[in-house]
Amino acid sequence: MRRKLSSSADEDNEGSPLEPSKVDQNEKNNTFTTAKYDLTRHSDTLDRRKVEKALAPAQSTSDAWISPSKAISSLKKLDPSNPEPSGNKMAETRAARRLRMRNPWSCSLLTLTATLSAFLSLVFIIHSFTTRQLDSKGCEMYYTRSMFFNFADFDTEHTRFASKYSLHLYREVGFDEDAKVKGVPVLFIPGNAGSYRQARSLASETVQYYYNTVQQDKEALRGGATSIDFFSVDFNEDFTAFHGQTLLDQAEYLNDAVAYILSLYHDPRRSQRDPGLPDPSSVILIGHSMGGVAARTMLTMPNYQSNSINTIVTMSAPHARSPVSVDAELVRTYERINTYWREAYSQKWASDNPLWHVTLISIAGGSLDETVPSDYASLTSLVPSTHGFTVFTSSIPGMWTGADHNQATWCVQLVRPIARSIFDALDVHRPSQTKPRAERMRVFKRWYLTGMEDTVEKTLPHKAQTALLTLEDQSNSISPVGQRLVLRDLGRAGKPTAHVLPIPPQGLPGQRRFTFLSNLPLQENVDDGHLDVLFCSVLPLQPGHSAALFPMDLDLSDGQAGSTRLVCKNANTDRISLPASYRTSTQPFDKAPPFSYLQYELEDLAEHQFVAVVDKASQSTLAWAIAEFGDNSEASVHVPTGLQRLLAFGARLKLPAQRPLVMTFDVPALHSSLLSFHLRMGKQVCGDDAELFTPLLRQYLLEPHESRYFVNVKEANVSLHGIAPFMPPPLRSQAVSTGISLQFWTDPTCGSSVDVTLQLDLAGSMGKLVMRYRTVFAAFPLLVVALVVRKQFKLYDSNGTSLAVSNAAAPSAASAGWFNWSTNATESAVNYTKNDLLLGSQDPIFWFLVPLCGLLSAGVCIMINYAALGAISLLQIPVHLLKGHPAGPKGEIANDLAEEAYHYRQLIPYQFAYLVSCIVQLATCARASRHLSENRSPANHNFYNYAHSILILMLCVLPINIPVLVVWVHNLAVHWLTPFSSHHNVLSIMPFILLVETLTSGKMIPQVCSRLTYVTNILFFILAVYAAVYGVSYAYLLHHLVNAVAAWLVALHFSGSNLSLSGLTRILDGENSSGDVKKRP
Repeated sequence: MRRKLSSSADEDNEGSPLEPSKVDQNEKNNTFTTAKYDLTRHSDTLDRRKVEKALAPAQSTSDAWISPSKAISSLKKLDPSNPEPSGNKMAETRAARRLRMRNPWSCSLLTLTATLSAFLSLVFIIHSFTTRQLDSKGCEMYYTRSMFFNFADFDTEHTRFASKYSLHLYREVGFDEDAKVKGVPVLFIPGNAGSYRQARSLASETVQYYYNTVQQDKEALRGGATSIDFFSVDFNEDFTAFHGQTLLDQAEYLNDAVAYILSLYHDPRRSQRDPGLPDPSSVILIGHSMGGVAARTMLTMPNYQSNSINTIVTMSAPHARSPVSVDAELVRTYERINTYWREAYSQKWASDNPLWHVTLISIAGGSLDETVPSDYASLTSLVPSTHGFTVFTSSIPGMWTGADHNQATWCVQLVRPIARSIFDALDVHRPSQTKPRAERMRVFKRWYLTGMEDTVEKTLPHKAQTALLTLEDQSNSISPVGQRLVLRDLGRAGKPTAHVLPIPPQGLPGQRRFTFLSNLPLQENVDDGHLDVLFCSVLPLQPGHSAALFPMDLDLSDGQAGSTRLVCKNANTDRISLPASYRTSTQPFDKAPPFSYLQYELEDLAEHQFVAVVDKASQSTLAWAIAEFGDNSEASVHVPTGLQRLLAFGARLKLPAQRPLVMTFDVPALHSSLLSFHLRMGKQVCGDDAELFTPLLRQYLLEPHESRYFVNVKEANVSLHGIAPFMPPPLRSQAVSTGISLQFWTDPTCGSSVDVTLQLDLAGSMGKLVMRYRTVFAAFPLLVVALVVRKQFKLYDSNGTSLAVSNAAAPSAASAGWFNWSTNATESAVNYTKNDLLLGSQDPIFWFLVPLCGLLSAGVCIMINYAALGAISLLQIPVHLLKGHPAGPKGEIANDLAEEAYHYRQLIPYQFAYLVSCIVQLATCARASRHLSENRSPANHNFYNYAHSILILMLCVLPINIPVLVVWVHNLAVHWLTPFSSHHNVLSIMPFILLVETLTSGKMIPQVCSRLTYVTNILFFILAVYAAVYGVSYAYLLHHLVNAVAAWLVALHFSGSNLSLSGLTRILDGENSSGDVKKRP
């Protein structure tokens, strides 16, 4: 292998770039090769340099990064047909140009253009994210009077994490103030950096609801409802989202806590439960954020007690994938957990499924959650619909608003349905303390879903006949078949009246649906309220039957001999709440009483002949009601517009003048979470009669269950959480996306058509990239830097020129942004990782995201470059002040660092050593810059540019290492000194330490003139390709790839110098740079 020595002949005369003074004689005597070989190699290299100088004088003196146009200009100078201009003026011009190129702050026009484009694009995206397509905040704060009891006896005899974590029991002041257990155990699990006190709102609601409502409801008590013992875990605000081992530690502790909680109910001194009830065998889990992931992890741990968990409710939990991928153990833990759950639910027989009894509910906050993308809360790739589902807070009846990440723990509109659903799922008479799985699922769907989903079961077919309605035979209250029933000013008659609609017979053309809407509430108790909807059948009272058998007896015959008796079922329990929509309405979560809506398919009413709307108001009111049987073909419209046409021209919808009460437009092409649209609705013009209500819009997805309501709609921002980047495909084929649906409730009495337009909101769509692609900046900048440094080495190995980062970033980034991957290449029938590649989207319509991210990453890299230049300039001041002071041996700081990292590798994670290495490299660049300002020789230019490029490369990897370092520092803060079981591999940091130590000596990397130069190019190319393809999903491997590159650079340094080899020997022998042996701990 034939090499040049350090950089150039000038460099040989000047010595080390960091030491312009005369080289120490001892250093000369301690050479890596013999003097004879060194002289021979020096002569060959010098002769070859003379030839190169003769052929390319411009290249041998240029030592700055240049743009492609400047490189082309240099190539033209080598062409004999393009003679070089002569004269002193031209020579001075060329000298000035070279001087500008040597300035590290200078940049080419292309670099400046790329930086400005990236900056403006980034500002535009962030501005769109903060100002466009924003959801209104409607959560109300919950206030409590809380107290917690700490279980000090839950110590190291029960768990090995007793000194780090703790268990608490919540009690409400004024209701329950003792530490004895007496109800059903519920355990709250906080999330990343969360507090055990976040359980206060939910725990307080369960206490108040039990003592104020459940305790007085004898039917609920007979059904198995009882009080709740609300436990909470204090994780000392651990950073679970950054560290996989911390997640596993929490799951192990939680299983120990569950075992301890269940043991409390067996101890008569700690329990006040009814002795006649079975002791609890399971605990209900409620997890917030990463606490929900920890709850799922518990079932995969070795210390999990079988059947000790059967109900899990999570809030804003990233189930589908890890929120960050900077830790290898976290990514692998996610893969193990999700694989376990998928394989469990793929079993053919229930006996082979260890999770058959488990129900999992995932509640997502929607667009207001700016901590974790709500797309990650989806369970479609993990749990079948028979065992769980995902619902957005904007879908939950009565809430109708989004919630940010922390609001989910104290939002009144969310806390109440969660508490009530838990009470409805209890059955204290069973050891599991909960109802069977199928009944629990019905309870959760009733509380969390809108009621209009096909998966929600109607209660009407299962109800008993509870009402007897008597009408005159000649009553005019029965409407003709197919006529719409419109009631205004309910209570005007001053007495109960019934308005009857005949149910169309089965078998008519088209599918029929019954719909009902009113602004009066439908009460479950027949004695309450002013309005009832009854489904009736003709059943004359037989001899021996008594009207007293029915709780509700409504005789409207006025004592007439000829009368018809109808036996009816009350449909009020199937009521669906809708936000009220009037001209004064602004938000769906306004305080106005909600509308009552009923919806039945004709098949659900097969056993009935009539629908009776009973007005029981005793005085006239402004209330109204609308009921009709409509044709589904008229109420449901399919919009066949393709996505490309939808993006270019939008869509125009029309509500005809003669329309049903409810109309739905299905837009299957609109299914991506990266797109936002703007909807405009024309004015509804009514005739002589005033409109009953203003248009109400519901935008919804079938899976996951996301509904958004718009009241008094004139304009609406349409966005969704459908198919999102990096999300795994659905479990089997259960949740094939059908796109978005737009459901309109309009006053059908107005008799005027309404036009609706749907147009792409480009600015709003750009804002959606922030939450989906913010982790791209942990990988794509490394792609740009790898290509830049690869170009640097190619030029350096070819002509001894080391160029500045700013002038090469733009052309390298241009090629980086146009990698020919617009879709993922690897697919399989059940491949849950197929969306892990590149930018996580297989839709070719988003091809522009690749060059866009490349451009943004190039701009970020250039900004990092200039930020580093600023830091280096500031560090030159202390370097100048310390210039006159005696300095230690070269590389002593890095040697000491390497030695300490080697000997304390089981206590300190390698991320700490990496951070210090970055600081040392920054100081090395400051020294090199100082020497460059004093002596602007080619050797100093080359070394400074090389050291600066290594610094930028290390800074791009630093964000991948910082999160784990934060976890380690937090553990020290809470006095948890147990070392990590991972992150202590000395090989993961030693190449960086050796490279930094080598650069502190001021030795330039030797040129490679053999085929080994391809190894450097291939390593940087592999790094660039991996950063582009897998960098977002597996960012932790980027550190190890750069570590391998550093090892190769160290090997190149070894080939031309003995400094690093001797330094490594001193490190392994425990000696410092002065030769003294340090004591090992």
